Amino acid sequence: MKRIFFGFILAVVVLFGFKYCSDKREEESQVVEQSQFIEQQVKNVNKLVVTEGHFSEVFTYNNSKEVFGDYLKANKKALVVVNAEVSIAFDLNKIDFSIDKDRKILTIKSIPEEEIKINPDIEYYDIQADYLNPFEAKDYNKIKEDVKKSLMRKIEKSNLKSNAKDRLINELAKFYILTNSFGWTLQYNENPINSTTDFENFNFLN
Repeated sequence: MKRIFFGFILAVVVLFGFKYCSDKREEESQVVEQSQFIEQQVKNVNKLVVTEGHFSEVFTYNNSKEVFGDYLKANKKALVVVNAEVSIAFDLNKIDFSIDKDRKILTIKSIPEEEIKINPDIEYYDIQADYLNPFEAKDYNKIKEDVKKSLMRKIEKSNLKSNAKDRLINELAKFYILTNSFGWTLQYNENPINSTTDFENFNFLN
């Protein structure tokens, strides 16, 4: 009778041990599958998030050159009209991330810097120049440089960058939805992301 009882106990222990090992292997297999799926989904994100804007500007370019000391000045000027298409983009294919499958953590290490592109259409009107101070290539290069600096100041004062950040956050929120659906944790560097709005606390723009 005792042998039967001990045999029964041993069979139960072996059965539960086998079930535990089987469940453990199945759980580990699921974690591996989840980590592979998450990694693949992040790598598949090759979207270029773009925010576009249009800026116009009119200004006068002036330049004077002293001739024979202070006795004579040669002047030149031009009316410059600028229409520019501006875009701010994030290449999400360049996201740096890591996966800790043991702790079920997806960590976004860094977001690619924004790419600001300015495509100005510059037109020149009423160009006036003295014989001793003609328009040269360096004048046009100086105008283009001044135009770019002026447009960058306009971009900083506009809502273009904030709109770009909003679009970026909408895309990053998808990573939270993905990891949360599997019971994983999403981090930005060492900061845990507990909701889709947590990304708003980070500065992704220069």
